[in-house]
Amino acid sequence: MSNSAANPLNPAGPPERALAGPANPVSRVVLASLIGTTIEFYDFYVYATAAVLVFPYLFFPTGDATTALLASFAVFGAAMIARPLGAVFFGHLGDKRGRKTTLVAALLTMGIATFIIGLLPTYALVGWFAPLLLVVMRLAQGFAIGGEWSGAALVATENAPPGKRAWYGTFPQLGAPLGFIIANGIFLIIAALLPSDDPSVPSDAFLAWGWRIPFLFSVVMVAVGLWVRLRLVESSAFERAVKTGRVERLPLAAVFRSHWRELILGTFYMLATYVLFYLMTTFSLSYGRAPVSPTDPTVQPGLGYSYNTFVLMMIVGVVFFAIFTLISGPLADRLGRRRMLIWVTLAIIVFGLVWVPLLSADGVGVMAWLIIGFTLMGLTFGPMGALLPELFPTNVRYTGSGISYNVSSILGAAVAPFIAVWLWAVGDGSPFWVGIYLVAMSVLTLVALLIGRETKDVDIER
Repeated sequence: MSNSAANPLNPAGPPERALAGPANPVSRVVLASLIGTTIEFYDFYVYATAAVLVFPYLFFPTGDATTALLASFAVFGAAMIARPLGAVFFGHLGDKRGRKTTLVAALLTMGIATFIIGLLPTYALVGWFAPLLLVVMRLAQGFAIGGEWSGAALVATENAPPGKRAWYGTFPQLGAPLGFIIANGIFLIIAALLPSDDPSVPSDAFLAWGWRIPFLFSVVMVAVGLWVRLRLVESSAFERAVKTGRVERLPLAAVFRSHWRELILGTFYMLATYVLFYLMTTFSLSYGRAPVSPTDPTVQPGLGYSYNTFVLMMIVGVVFFAIFTLISGPLADRLGRRRMLIWVTLAIIVFGLVWVPLLSADGVGVMAWLIIGFTLMGLTFGPMGALLPELFPTNVRYTGSGISYNVSSILGAAVAPFIAVWLWAVGDGSPFWVGIYLVAMSVLTLVALLIGRETKDVDIER
Protein backbone atom coordinates (compact mmCIF):
# COMPACT_ATOMS: atom_id res chain seq x y z
CA MET A 1 0.00 0.00 0.00
CA SER A 2 1.32 3.43 -0.85
CA ASN A 3 1.98 6.07 1.77
CA SER A 4 -0.75 8.31 0.40
CA ALA A 5 -3.34 5.58 0.81
CA ALA A 6 -2.24 4.83 4.34
CA ASN A 7 -1.99 8.40 5.61
CA PRO A 8 -5.38 9.71 6.87
CA LEU A 9 -4.09 13.29 6.62
CA ASN A 10 -3.38 13.04 2.91
CA PRO A 11 -5.84 15.45 1.23
CA ALA A 12 -5.56 13.70 -2.11
CA GLY A 13 -6.77 10.39 -0.66
CA PRO A 14 -6.12 7.02 -2.26
CA PRO A 15 -4.34 7.07 -5.64
CA GLU A 16 -7.27 5.39 -7.42
CA ARG A 17 -9.51 8.37 -6.54
CA ALA A 18 -7.06 10.77 -8.15
CA LEU A 19 -7.26 8.72 -11.33
CA ALA A 20 -11.04 8.29 -11.34
CA GLY A 21 -12.07 11.79 -10.28
CA PRO A 22 -15.49 12.61 -8.86
CA ALA A 23 -18.43 10.51 -9.98
CA ASN A 24 -20.62 13.56 -10.64
CA PRO A 25 -19.73 16.57 -12.82
CA VAL A 26 -19.18 19.84 -10.96
CA SER A 27 -22.39 21.44 -12.27
CA ARG A 28 -24.49 18.50 -11.06
CA VAL A 29 -22.85 18.53 -7.61
CA VAL A 30 -23.43 22.27 -7.22
CA LEU A 31 -27.04 22.11 -8.39
CA ALA A 32 -27.98 19.02 -6.36
CA SER A 33 -26.48 20.33 -3.13
CA LEU A 34 -27.69 23.91 -3.63
CA ILE A 35 -31.22 23.46 -4.94
CA GLY A 36 -32.24 20.90 -2.33
CA THR A 37 -31.14 22.97 0.65
CA THR A 38 -32.64 26.08 -0.95
CA ILE A 39 -36.02 24.33 -1.08
CA GLU A 40 -35.67 22.95 2.44
CA PHE A 41 -34.73 26.33 3.87
CA TYR A 42 -37.47 28.00 1.81
CA ASP A 43 -40.01 25.71 3.45
CA PHE A 44 -38.51 26.37 6.87
CA TYR A 45 -38.48 30.17 6.40
CA VAL A 46 -42.04 30.20 5.10
CA TYR A 47 -43.08 28.69 8.41
CA ALA A 48 -40.79 31.01 10.41
CA THR A 49 -42.31 34.08 8.74
CA ALA A 50 -45.85 32.82 9.23
CA ALA A 51 -45.02 32.09 12.88
CA VAL A 52 -44.54 35.83 13.35
CA LEU A 53 -47.12 37.25 10.94
CA VAL A 54 -50.04 34.83 10.87
CA PHE A 55 -50.11 31.93 13.31
CA PRO A 56 -50.46 33.99 16.53
CA TYR A 57 -53.75 35.33 15.09
CA LEU A 58 -55.09 32.21 13.35
CA PHE A 59 -53.86 29.28 15.45
CA PHE A 60 -53.12 30.72 18.94
CA PRO A 61 -55.72 33.42 19.73
CA THR A 62 -54.97 33.69 23.46
CA GLY A 63 -55.91 37.35 23.89
CA ASP A 64 -52.35 38.16 25.00
CA ALA A 65 -50.03 39.18 22.16
CA THR A 66 -46.81 38.07 23.84
CA THR A 67 -48.30 34.73 24.93
CA ALA A 68 -49.62 34.08 21.41
CA LEU A 69 -46.20 34.84 19.92
CA LEU A 70 -44.49 32.58 22.46
CA ALA A 71 -46.94 29.76 21.63
CA SER A 72 -46.25 30.21 17.93
CA PHE A 73 -42.50 30.11 18.52
CA ALA A 74 -42.90 27.04 20.73
CA VAL A 75 -44.45 25.17 17.77
CA PHE A 76 -41.67 26.59 15.58
CA GLY A 77 -39.18 25.06 18.00
CA ALA A 78 -40.98 21.71 17.99
CA ALA A 79 -39.46 21.00 14.57
CA MET A 80 -36.00 21.17 16.11
CA ILE A 81 -36.94 18.33 18.46
CA ALA A 82 -37.79 16.18 15.44
CA ARG A 83 -34.59 17.04 13.59
CA PRO A 84 -32.27 14.65 15.48
CA LEU A 85 -34.81 11.86 14.91
CA GLY A 86 -34.72 12.66 11.21
CA ALA A 87 -30.92 12.72 11.34
CA VAL A 88 -30.88 9.21 12.84
CA PHE A 89 -33.47 7.81 10.40
CA PHE A 90 -32.11 9.38 7.22
CA GLY A 91 -28.54 9.00 8.44
CA HIS A 92 -29.08 5.24 8.76
CA LEU A 93 -30.47 5.12 5.22
CA GLY A 94 -27.72 7.36 3.87
CA ASP A 95 -24.90 5.32 5.41
CA LYS A 96 -26.51 1.98 4.48
CA ARG A 97 -28.28 2.61 1.16
CA GLY A 98 -26.57 5.67 -0.24
CA ARG A 99 -26.86 9.45 -0.38
CA LYS A 100 -29.05 9.85 -3.48
CA THR A 101 -32.16 7.87 -2.43
CA THR A 102 -32.05 9.34 1.05
CA LEU A 103 -31.91 12.92 -0.21
CA VAL A 104 -34.91 12.33 -2.49
CA ALA A 105 -36.92 10.93 0.45
CA ALA A 106 -36.03 13.89 2.70
CA LEU A 107 -37.02 16.39 0.03
CA LEU A 108 -40.38 14.71 -0.58
CA THR A 109 -41.17 14.61 3.15
CA MET A 110 -40.49 18.32 3.58
CA GLY A 111 -42.41 19.32 0.46
CA ILE A 112 -45.53 17.34 1.35
CA ALA A 113 -45.60 18.68 4.93
CA THR A 114 -45.21 22.28 3.78
CA PHE A 115 -47.95 21.91 1.16
CA ILE A 116 -50.37 20.47 3.74
CA ILE A 117 -49.75 23.42 6.11
CA GLY A 118 -51.08 25.64 3.33
CA LEU A 119 -54.37 23.70 3.46
CA LEU A 120 -54.87 23.53 7.24
CA PRO A 121 -58.09 24.85 8.87
CA THR A 122 -57.65 27.57 11.48
CA TYR A 123 -58.60 27.74 15.17
CA ALA A 124 -61.83 29.56 14.29
CA LEU A 125 -62.98 26.54 12.26
CA VAL A 126 -61.86 23.50 14.28
CA GLY A 127 -60.63 24.82 17.62
CA TRP A 128 -57.51 23.34 19.19
CA PHE A 129 -57.44 20.63 16.51
CA ALA A 130 -55.92 23.31 14.24
CA PRO A 131 -52.74 23.92 16.26
CA LEU A 132 -52.47 20.15 16.81
CA LEU A 133 -52.36 19.58 13.05
CA LEU A 134 -49.87 22.43 12.74
CA VAL A 135 -47.61 20.77 15.31
CA VAL A 136 -47.75 17.44 13.42
CA MET A 137 -46.80 19.07 10.12
CA ARG A 138 -44.09 21.11 11.82
CA LEU A 139 -42.64 17.90 13.28
CA ALA A 140 -42.65 16.41 9.78
CA GLN A 141 -40.75 19.45 8.50
CA GLY A 142 -38.16 19.06 11.22
CA PHE A 143 -37.87 15.33 10.59
CA ALA A 144 -37.19 16.01 6.90
CA ILE A 145 -34.61 18.74 7.36
CA GLY A 146 -32.87 16.44 9.84
CA GLY A 147 -31.89 14.27 6.89
CA GLU A 148 -31.53 16.95 4.25
CA TRP A 149 -28.58 19.04 5.33
CA SER A 150 -26.04 16.31 6.05
CA GLY A 151 -26.85 14.53 2.78
CA ALA A 152 -26.44 17.71 0.75
CA ALA A 153 -23.18 18.51 2.54
CA LEU A 154 -21.88 15.00 1.80
CA VAL A 155 -22.80 15.27 -1.88
CA ALA A 156 -20.72 18.45 -2.04
CA THR A 157 -17.71 17.45 0.06
CA GLU A 158 -17.39 13.84 -1.11
CA ASN A 159 -17.29 15.02 -4.72
CA ALA A 160 -14.89 17.93 -4.08
CA PRO A 161 -11.36 17.98 -5.55
CA PRO A 162 -8.43 18.01 -3.09
CA GLY A 163 -7.97 21.32 -1.29
CA LYS A 164 -11.44 22.65 -2.19
CA ARG A 165 -13.77 20.84 0.20
CA ALA A 166 -14.72 23.97 2.16
CA TRP A 167 -15.40 25.80 -1.11
CA TYR A 168 -17.66 22.99 -2.36
CA GLY A 169 -19.19 22.73 1.11
CA THR A 170 -20.47 26.31 0.88
CA PHE A 171 -22.97 25.44 -1.87
CA PRO A 172 -25.44 23.58 0.37
CA GLN A 173 -24.93 26.38 2.91
CA LEU A 174 -25.87 28.94 0.27
CA GLY A 175 -29.35 27.42 0.26
CA ALA A 176 -30.05 29.18 3.57
CA PRO A 177 -29.81 32.79 2.31
CA LEU A 178 -31.38 31.91 -1.04
CA GLY A 179 -34.30 30.15 0.65
CA PHE A 180 -34.75 33.15 2.94
CA ILE A 181 -34.81 35.61 0.05
CA ILE A 182 -37.30 33.54 -1.99
CA ALA A 183 -39.62 32.84 0.97
CA ASN A 184 -39.67 36.40 2.27
CA GLY A 185 -39.77 37.83 -1.24
CA ILE A 186 -43.00 35.92 -1.92
CA PHE A 187 -44.49 37.01 1.42
CA LEU A 188 -43.44 40.58 0.63
CA ILE A 189 -45.16 40.54 -2.76
CA ILE A 190 -48.36 39.11 -1.24
CA ALA A 191 -48.30 41.68 1.58
CA ALA A 192 -47.85 44.48 -0.99
CA LEU A 193 -50.80 43.19 -3.03
CA LEU A 194 -52.92 42.79 0.12
CA PRO A 195 -51.92 45.88 2.12
CA SER A 196 -52.94 46.56 5.71
CA ASP A 197 -53.98 49.89 7.23
CA ASP A 198 -52.10 48.95 10.41
CA PRO A 199 -48.40 48.16 9.64
CA SER A 200 -48.11 45.97 12.77
CA VAL A 201 -51.01 43.68 11.76
CA PRO A 202 -51.58 41.82 8.43
CA SER A 203 -54.66 42.69 6.37
CA ASP A 204 -57.85 40.65 6.59
CA ALA A 205 -57.28 39.23 3.10
CA PHE A 206 -53.72 38.25 4.00
CA LEU A 207 -54.98 36.43 7.10
CA ALA A 208 -57.90 34.87 5.23
CA TRP A 209 -56.01 33.31 2.31
CA GLY A 210 -52.89 35.22 1.25
CA TRP A 211 -50.59 33.50 3.75
CA ARG A 212 -51.35 30.09 2.21
CA ILE A 213 -49.79 30.87 -1.17
CA PRO A 214 -46.10 30.50 -0.16
CA PHE A 215 -46.84 27.11 1.43
CA LEU A 216 -48.69 25.82 -1.64
CA PHE A 217 -45.97 27.14 -3.98
CA SER A 218 -43.55 24.70 -2.34
CA VAL A 219 -44.85 21.89 -4.56
CA VAL A 220 -43.38 23.62 -7.64
CA MET A 221 -39.95 23.99 -6.06
CA VAL A 222 -39.94 20.37 -4.85
CA ALA A 223 -40.66 19.13 -8.39
CA VAL A 224 -37.60 21.00 -9.67
CA GLY A 225 -35.45 19.68 -6.83
CA LEU A 226 -36.50 16.08 -7.46
CA TRP A 227 -35.61 16.37 -11.14
CA VAL A 228 -32.09 17.51 -10.27
CA ARG A 229 -31.47 14.96 -7.51
CA LEU A 230 -32.73 11.96 -9.45
CA ARG A 231 -29.88 12.59 -11.93
CA LEU A 232 -27.19 12.17 -9.25
CA VAL A 233 -24.94 9.13 -8.94
CA GLU A 234 -23.32 8.03 -5.69
CA SER A 235 -20.00 9.51 -4.58
CA SER A 236 -16.81 7.48 -4.98
CA ALA A 237 -16.33 7.60 -1.18
CA PHE A 238 -19.60 5.77 -0.49
CA GLU A 239 -19.13 3.33 -3.40
CA ARG A 240 -15.67 2.42 -2.10
CA ALA A 241 -17.08 1.85 1.39
CA VAL A 242 -19.61 -0.58 -0.13
CA LYS A 243 -17.03 -2.41 -2.25
CA THR A 244 -14.59 -2.81 0.64
CA GLY A 245 -17.27 -4.04 3.04
CA ARG A 246 -16.97 -1.08 5.43
CA VAL A 247 -20.69 -0.29 5.54
CA GLU A 248 -21.88 -0.44 9.16
CA ARG A 249 -24.89 -2.60 10.02
CA LEU A 250 -25.95 -0.06 12.67
CA PRO A 251 -24.33 3.32 11.91
CA LEU A 252 -25.94 4.94 14.98
CA ALA A 253 -24.35 2.44 17.39
CA ALA A 254 -21.00 2.74 15.62
CA VAL A 255 -20.90 6.52 15.76
CA PHE A 256 -21.77 6.62 19.47
CA ARG A 257 -19.30 3.87 20.25
CA SER A 258 -16.29 5.19 18.35
CA HIS A 259 -16.94 8.86 17.59
CA TRP A 260 -18.78 10.26 20.63
CA ARG A 261 -16.13 12.98 21.08
CA GLU A 262 -16.68 14.24 17.52
CA LEU A 263 -20.45 14.22 18.07
CA ILE A 264 -20.10 16.48 21.11
CA LEU A 265 -17.61 18.83 19.46
CA GLY A 266 -19.67 19.09 16.26
CA THR A 267 -22.79 19.92 18.28
CA PHE A 268 -21.08 22.80 20.05
CA TYR A 269 -19.31 23.98 16.88
CA MET A 270 -22.78 24.77 15.49
CA LEU A 271 -24.27 26.35 18.62
CA ALA A 272 -23.32 30.00 18.06
CA THR A 273 -24.22 29.67 14.38
CA TYR A 274 -27.73 28.45 15.18
CA VAL A 275 -28.43 31.08 17.82
CA LEU A 276 -27.19 33.91 15.60
CA PHE A 277 -29.15 32.51 12.67
CA TYR A 278 -32.54 32.48 14.37
CA LEU A 279 -32.04 35.72 16.24
CA MET A 280 -31.26 37.49 12.96
CA THR A 281 -34.13 35.90 11.02
CA THR A 282 -37.01 35.09 13.38
CA PHE A 283 -36.60 37.26 16.49
CA SER A 284 -35.51 40.30 14.48
CA LEU A 285 -38.75 40.23 12.48
CA SER A 286 -40.77 40.39 15.71
CA TYR A 287 -38.58 43.11 17.22
CA GLY A 288 -38.40 45.16 14.02
CA ARG A 289 -42.19 45.24 13.52
CA ALA A 290 -43.20 45.89 17.13
CA PRO A 291 -44.45 49.47 17.71
CA VAL A 292 -42.09 51.92 19.42
CA SER A 293 -44.76 52.89 21.98
CA PRO A 294 -47.40 50.13 22.05
CA THR A 295 -50.82 50.91 23.48
CA ASP A 296 -51.41 47.23 24.27
CA PRO A 297 -49.63 46.42 27.58
CA THR A 298 -49.03 42.83 26.42
CA VAL A 299 -46.95 44.04 23.44
CA GLN A 300 -43.24 44.77 23.96
CA PRO A 301 -41.81 47.95 22.37
CA GLY A 302 -39.65 47.51 19.28
CA LEU A 303 -38.38 49.41 16.26
CA GLY A 304 -41.76 50.30 14.75
CA TYR A 305 -41.06 49.39 11.10
CA SER A 306 -43.78 48.16 8.78
CA TYR A 307 -43.50 44.56 7.67
CA ASN A 308 -42.60 45.49 4.08
CA THR A 309 -39.90 47.95 5.10
CA PHE A 310 -38.21 45.70 7.64
CA VAL A 311 -38.25 42.62 5.40
CA LEU A 312 -36.61 44.65 2.63
CA MET A 313 -33.92 45.69 5.12
CA MET A 314 -33.49 42.05 6.15
CA ILE A 315 -33.14 40.96 2.53
CA VAL A 316 -30.32 43.48 2.08
CA GLY A 317 -28.62 41.90 5.09
CA VAL A 318 -29.20 38.39 3.74
CA VAL A 319 -27.44 39.35 0.50
CA PHE A 320 -24.33 39.86 2.66
CA PHE A 321 -25.08 36.47 4.24
CA ALA A 322 -24.93 34.86 0.78
CA ILE A 323 -21.80 36.74 -0.31
CA PHE A 324 -19.82 35.91 2.81
CA THR A 325 -20.99 32.29 2.80
CA LEU A 326 -19.23 31.93 -0.55
CA ILE A 327 -16.20 33.92 0.62
CA SER A 328 -15.87 31.72 3.70
CA GLY A 329 -15.12 28.60 1.64
CA PRO A 330 -11.82 29.67 0.06
CA LEU A 331 -10.82 31.31 3.37
CA ALA A 332 -11.43 28.07 5.28
CA ASP A 333 -9.52 26.09 2.66
CA ARG A 334 -6.57 28.46 2.98
CA LEU A 335 -6.56 29.22 6.73
CA GLY A 336 -8.14 26.05 8.07
CA ARG A 337 -11.66 25.63 9.45
CA ARG A 338 -10.73 25.84 13.14
CA ARG A 339 -8.51 28.91 12.92
CA MET A 340 -11.01 30.84 10.84
CA LEU A 341 -13.99 29.94 13.03
CA ILE A 342 -12.20 30.93 16.23
CA TRP A 343 -11.78 34.47 14.90
CA VAL A 344 -15.35 34.62 13.57
CA THR A 345 -16.75 33.40 16.90
CA LEU A 346 -14.78 36.10 18.74
CA ALA A 347 -16.36 38.64 16.36
CA ILE A 348 -19.84 37.25 17.14
CA ILE A 349 -19.16 37.75 20.86
CA VAL A 350 -18.27 41.41 20.23
CA PHE A 351 -21.37 41.77 18.06
CA GLY A 352 -23.59 40.49 20.88
CA LEU A 353 -22.18 43.17 23.20
CA VAL A 354 -23.01 46.09 20.87
CA TRP A 355 -26.67 45.30 20.12
CA VAL A 356 -28.08 48.21 22.12
CA PRO A 357 -25.74 50.92 20.69
CA LEU A 358 -26.39 49.74 17.13
CA LEU A 359 -30.17 49.38 17.48
CA SER A 360 -30.38 52.78 19.21
CA ALA A 361 -28.77 54.57 16.25
CA ASP A 362 -31.97 54.87 14.18
CA GLY A 363 -32.11 53.56 10.60
CA VAL A 364 -28.37 53.58 9.94
CA GLY A 365 -27.66 51.64 13.13
CA VAL A 366 -30.41 49.09 12.44
CA MET A 367 -29.13 48.54 8.90
CA ALA A 368 -25.58 48.19 10.20
CA TRP A 369 -26.82 45.68 12.79
CA LEU A 370 -28.47 43.58 10.07
CA ILE A 371 -25.49 43.72 7.73
CA ILE A 372 -22.94 42.87 10.44
CA GLY A 373 -25.07 40.08 11.86
CA PHE A 374 -25.73 38.45 8.50
CA THR A 375 -22.10 38.88 7.40
CA LEU A 376 -20.95 37.02 10.51
CA MET A 377 -23.64 34.44 9.81
CA GLY A 378 -22.17 33.73 6.38
CA LEU A 379 -18.64 33.47 7.75
CA THR A 380 -19.62 31.02 10.51
CA PHE A 381 -22.16 28.97 8.54
CA GLY A 382 -20.18 28.48 5.34
CA PRO A 383 -17.30 26.32 6.71
CA MET A 384 -19.71 24.00 8.56
CA GLY A 385 -20.58 22.30 5.26
CA ALA A 386 -17.07 20.83 5.24
CA LEU A 387 -16.15 20.82 8.94
CA LEU A 388 -18.92 18.55 10.26
CA PRO A 389 -18.59 15.85 7.55
CA GLU A 390 -14.79 15.88 8.00
CA LEU A 391 -15.18 14.85 11.64
CA PHE A 392 -16.46 11.37 10.66
CA PRO A 393 -15.37 8.47 8.41
CA THR A 394 -17.41 7.55 5.33
CA ASN A 395 -19.38 4.66 6.86
CA VAL A 396 -20.92 6.83 9.62
CA ARG A 397 -20.54 10.28 8.08
CA TYR A 398 -24.19 10.84 7.18
CA THR A 399 -25.32 9.79 10.67
CA GLY A 400 -22.55 11.57 12.61
CA SER A 401 -22.67 14.91 10.83
CA GLY A 402 -26.48 14.88 10.82
CA ILE A 403 -26.76 14.19 14.56
CA SER A 404 -24.24 16.91 15.45
CA TYR A 405 -25.93 19.44 13.20
CA ASN A 406 -29.44 18.67 14.41
CA VAL A 407 -28.84 18.12 18.13
CA SER A 408 -27.30 21.57 18.06
CA SER A 409 -30.59 22.79 16.58
CA ILE A 410 -32.30 21.81 19.85
CA LEU A 411 -29.74 23.62 22.01
CA GLY A 412 -29.65 26.64 19.72
CA ALA A 413 -32.40 27.09 17.15
CA ALA A 414 -35.31 25.42 18.97
CA VAL A 415 -35.14 27.68 22.00
CA ALA A 416 -33.48 30.80 20.56
CA PRO A 417 -36.63 32.66 19.39
CA PHE A 418 -38.53 31.60 22.53
CA ILE A 419 -35.73 32.68 24.90
CA ALA A 420 -35.21 35.89 22.92
CA VAL A 421 -38.87 36.93 23.28
CA TRP A 422 -38.73 36.16 27.00
CA LEU A 423 -35.48 38.16 27.45
CA TRP A 424 -37.01 40.98 25.41
CA ALA A 425 -39.85 41.10 27.95
CA VAL A 426 -37.41 40.83 30.88
CA GLY A 427 -35.55 43.86 29.51
CA ASP A 428 -38.80 45.86 29.22
CA GLY A 429 -38.39 46.11 25.44
CA SER A 430 -34.58 46.42 25.41
CA PRO A 431 -32.65 43.81 23.34
CA PHE A 432 -29.67 43.97 25.74
CA TRP A 433 -30.24 40.56 27.33
CA VAL A 434 -30.87 39.00 23.92
CA GLY A 435 -27.40 40.13 22.87
CA ILE A 436 -25.92 38.71 26.09
CA TYR A 437 -27.63 35.40 25.34
CA LEU A 438 -25.82 35.34 21.97
CA VAL A 439 -22.53 36.08 23.77
CA ALA A 440 -23.02 33.18 26.20
CA MET A 441 -23.75 30.65 23.47
CA SER A 442 -20.79 31.90 21.42
CA VAL A 443 -18.45 31.37 24.37
CA LEU A 444 -19.50 27.69 24.44
CA THR A 445 -18.72 27.39 20.73
CA LEU A 446 -15.35 29.09 21.25
CA VAL A 447 -14.42 26.58 23.96
CA ALA A 448 -15.31 23.67 21.64
CA LEU A 449 -13.20 25.13 18.83
CA LEU A 450 -10.23 25.57 21.17
CA ILE A 451 -10.54 21.94 22.28
CA GLY A 452 -11.04 20.55 18.76
CA ARG A 453 -8.50 19.86 16.03
CA GLU A 454 -8.08 21.06 12.46
CA THR A 455 -9.76 18.86 9.81
CA LYS A 456 -8.92 20.44 6.46
CA ASP A 457 -6.26 17.81 5.62
CA VAL A 458 -8.17 14.66 6.57
CA ASP A 459 -8.81 12.08 3.85
CA ILE A 460 -12.53 12.31 2.98
CA GLU A 461 -12.50 8.67 1.76
CA ARG A 462 -11.18 7.22 5.02
